[in-house]
Amino acid sequence: MIGTVLCYVLLPAARLLQALRDAFFTCRKNVLLAKSPSTQIEGVFGATRGRLVPEEQEALLQQWLEEGVENLPASESVPAVRKVSVTLTSDWLEGSELLMTSLSDLNTSPEVTRCADQQLSELNALASSELRDHAVAELARLPAEETVTVGGSAPWAAVVPQADDQTAGCAGINVEVLNDDPAVLAWSLACDAETVPPVLPAQPIQDAVPFYPVPTEVPYHEILWRDWEDLSVQPCVLEQVSKNTPLFEFRVMSYNILAQDLVEQGLDLYVHCHPDILNWNYRLPNLLQEIQHWDPDVLCLQEVQENHYWEQLEPTFKEMGFACFYKRRTGTKTDGCAVCYKHSRFQLISLSPIEYFRPGLDVLNRDNVGLVLLLQPVLPEGLGLEAVSPLCVANTHVLFNPRRGDIKLAQVALLLAEIDKIARTTEGSYYPVILCGDLNSVPDSPLYKFIRNGELSYHGMPAWKVVSGQEDFSQQLYSRKLLAPLWPSSLGVTDKCQYVTLCQPKKLGRREYSRDFLLQFRFCDVACERPPQLVLLEGVTDAKPVASAREHSAVTAVPKRHRSLSILGKQCSGVIQHGLNLTSVYSHFLPQRGRPEVTTMPMGLGATVDYIFYSAEPVESKAGECRRLYKDGALKLLGRLSLLSEDVLLMANGLPNPFCSSDHLCLLASFGLEISSL
Repeated sequence: MIGTVLCYVLLPAARLLQALRDAFFTCRKNVLLAKSPSTQIEGVFGATRGRLVPEEQEALLQQWLEEGVENLPASESVPAVRKVSVTLTSDWLEGSELLMTSLSDLNTSPEVTRCADQQLSELNALASSELRDHAVAELARLPAEETVTVGGSAPWAAVVPQADDQTAGCAGINVEVLNDDPAVLAWSLACDAETVPPVLPAQPIQDAVPFYPVPTEVPYHEILWRDWEDLSVQPCVLEQVSKNTPLFEFRVMSYNILAQDLVEQGLDLYVHCHPDILNWNYRLPNLLQEIQHWDPDVLCLQEVQENHYWEQLEPTFKEMGFACFYKRRTGTKTDGCAVCYKHSRFQLISLSPIEYFRPGLDVLNRDNVGLVLLLQPVLPEGLGLEAVSPLCVANTHVLFNPRRGDIKLAQVALLLAEIDKIARTTEGSYYPVILCGDLNSVPDSPLYKFIRNGELSYHGMPAWKVVSGQEDFSQQLYSRKLLAPLWPSSLGVTDKCQYVTLCQPKKLGRREYSRDFLLQFRFCDVACERPPQLVLLEGVTDAKPVASAREHSAVTAVPKRHRSLSILGKQCSGVIQHGLNLTSVYSHFLPQRGRPEVTTMPMGLGATVDYIFYSAEPVESKAGECRRLYKDGALKLLGRLSLLSEDVLLMANGLPNPFCSSDHLCLLASFGLEISSL
């Protein structure tokens, strides 16, 4: 059967009404074509190679109507879909039954059209004799790719283009008629799809309106196909191969699997999805199948619901050979982060869960969490006296709120301080680090640049700009700005994202103090008390030191919360740093498509917020270049699973969909660790 897909984009009211009239007319005409015998269709197509004048089009339409009614089986009747009421006041009355019957058969397409109640009278008037001539005349002039979105429909409806020049076919369109409106169609999936009759071959119509056909079943596996990018041919990796340096190869996956509680709390975000594909019983097998297919050795998950983890995910992962660790968000939140690794490939050295919530600190008052593990790779037997460096793996889910960049920055600083503690060696260097997570920030945001470049000057920066980059609040008159220091000294974290207790290396032997350091204590309480065993010498040990007014005011002017930093000689410059030398697995751009990569699609807008960072060696950059360059060091990037662009995800009805059961794409990378001799 030959159907038609009606797709719309926003237009002014006058053009919207005209487009609705033309589209409704076209739908009727194509339905009648579908009911005509193939020989009649071919004959008509052969006679309409050139553009027809309106009188000829009207005559052909009347002929198709008559022939269609004659060939309609007697047993075929209009199906009852809730309440259908159509008032037709023209000589097209005999085609209304044909139209509604065909629309009921078209029930498998994700393409939808909505018609508002106030437009019902206009649609009915379309069938009248006084508007018929106008509709016929305007049909040929309807732009080939002009589409309209009617109020209430999803503004980012997927359209699957057809490569060949052929008459438009269509998968089924699910018709749901409400309030006596026969044209109300909604975004849905065909969970109760009926079998669509095979499409009869047809010849193309020249100068007719080309509609984009949609297949009976959307080929999600073809649309969402992701290539594996082999990066082992890079010069740095080839150099290792030429030196016959063995590598310990492993795969790391980072995946925000969308907690079911969050789905049910925010159903407005998923109005484009059929309710069935949002059901956890549907999503869980899809997610497990995807993880099992890519077979990672280290798995970092975000938005893992606690009861689902303990009851379903952990038992399943253990059967797959994983050792699992989980940290639920603090407060009343029901989801958290999980890190799993195959115990046949790694052994646990240390585990450090992180809670970002700190009572009394406004900059750390949210319930996000993270996990940091130090793993020892397990080498296969037979390698003899060879060893491989431990690997630090971190996983986190940072606050979403795009207005609170200060909180996001403090959370990341706390995570980096924990990584610094876990990954630091006795010599002061670092083990290789892999940082995964949903950072809720885009690649050009200051937070991303801080992680990658190792430095950020945040003083005076608007809070919304620091991290997210997903929303622009620059028009606000009184936006929150970041002031130095971002967090108090009581947190115990320096501006180099290190714990105060660990950033000072221990010195062996005699301790030496500078004169300036000792002078800071000359008027403390202990210094102003005369020891009882001290010999009293007039003019020498009998005088009690008193601070001058100037010195006293200089000391007391320093707030108590900053005195510890002043004693340590720290300057609150509004600049934070870290020394982990991290770079991203992904480039965030698809050169073959000329579009940016996306990892999620909230409300139909693609964005990259998920990352896998890994340790690399910095390369000396040119003077004035703010972007730090890296090359692979002991940890080498061997490959990655390609990401998709926004337009591709739109063709699959966004995220989630029947193929991808989360609103994020999974990230997957293959690494190699150098194996050295003992």
